[in-house]
Amino acid sequence: MNTITQTGLQQRDRAVNWHPYTQMKTADDIIPVVKGEGAYLYDLEGKKYLDVVSSWWVTLHGHAHPYIAQKVFEQLTTLEQVIFAGFTHEPAIQLSENLLKLLPDNQGKVFYSDNGSTAVEVALKMCIQYTYNQGKKKNKILAFKNAYHGDTFGAMSVSGKSYWTRPFENMLFEVVFIDTPHAGNLEDLKRQIENIADEVACFIYEPLVQGAAGMLMYQARDLDELMKYCRAQGILMIQDEVFTGFGRTGKLFAARYLSEQPDIMCFSKGLTGGTMPMGITTCSEQVYEAFWSDDRHKTLFHGHSFTANPLACAAALASMELLLKEETQMNIKQITRQHSVFVKTLELHPKVENARHIGTILAFDFKTGYGTSYFNEVGKKLYNEFLQRGMIMRPLGNVIYLVPPYCITSEELDYVYRNITEVLDQFKEQ
Repeated sequence: MNTITQTGLQQRDRAVNWHPYTQMKTADDIIPVVKGEGAYLYDLEGKKYLDVVSSWWVTLHGHAHPYIAQKVFEQLTTLEQVIFAGFTHEPAIQLSENLLKLLPDNQGKVFYSDNGSTAVEVALKMCIQYTYNQGKKKNKILAFKNAYHGDTFGAMSVSGKSYWTRPFENMLFEVVFIDTPHAGNLEDLKRQIENIADEVACFIYEPLVQGAAGMLMYQARDLDELMKYCRAQGILMIQDEVFTGFGRTGKLFAARYLSEQPDIMCFSKGLTGGTMPMGITTCSEQVYEAFWSDDRHKTLFHGHSFTANPLACAAALASMELLLKEETQMNIKQITRQHSVFVKTLELHPKVENARHIGTILAFDFKTGYGTSYFNEVGKKLYNEFLQRGMIMRPLGNVIYLVPPYCITSEELDYVYRNITEVLDQFKEQ
């Protein structure tokens, strides 16, 4: 009988797998994970890691949650997959009904896909074809600088230009990038938009937090004013809640901080509680009606093999049920309260700049003297230091952030805070 070892799995992995956002030649050893439970992941040698980033921001209720697993199993033994063109099923209908009840009241229809990038692609295609179906031609897209909306070509086009997108620059479509709003620049932003409003198909944005850009945060009141202006200019708005949705900002959706309503919304990540891949794009009846026609050429020609997969729908329904429980909402409030206290401690630390938080998201910049950068090598050193302490934290360069699962306890969170403080105190940049 062959004995499976950690080193053996690492060697086999390197022989066949290519990992995301990883320079494989210089990467440290990949850690084989064999089990997840609650806020922890366990490697083959039995070491446990507190998953403080919710495995790329997707795990809401903890790993291998028994209730979600049971609901997926029940669905698996009933209906695992059916083509969603010409057919439907109860889990998809129920999920759409449940989600729409929680969203701004102008959201009327749900379109299923399979991840955050494709949810964004669908939204962009909706907006561009919305004007096309009405005999208009609006080809410009408005987006924020430093945005990140995914890695497919449309999503890359509306994301901030960086080393990530540089090899594909000549293949990305035209986008007008503007600064995120604040009290001092709103009038200037309005003037920029006014000059091109007739050509703009839509405005896409991450509400309140630009995640992959380094957890950059801005105020709801300023976004509200910008949205109100775009509405007056007849510009459709896409609110990308792939990251901020399902409680991350302290409210069920970032939309609940806003008085203005988007035309289209995008969801993924926490949608299924981190259990299965799924993307959703919702839209207003106004958008939907531009495709409602006897003319088949006005159809939204987009689809995926696993559109509205019943297993993913079952997982999302179970996750949403858990999310709305009083216990989960209390946990979110407790994480928010603890973050708000720890941020004040961080603000006093000599190695910290720009400590910030909203809801369950906390971030700060490790002071380097030359700004922030995804490619700052301090991030890799900090990542390894935290791993040694049994915590999975994946800094964005020198930006350190926490996005814990909602099941994390106060004691576990205090443990994380203590270790962050110790690492800051002891860390010396080589």
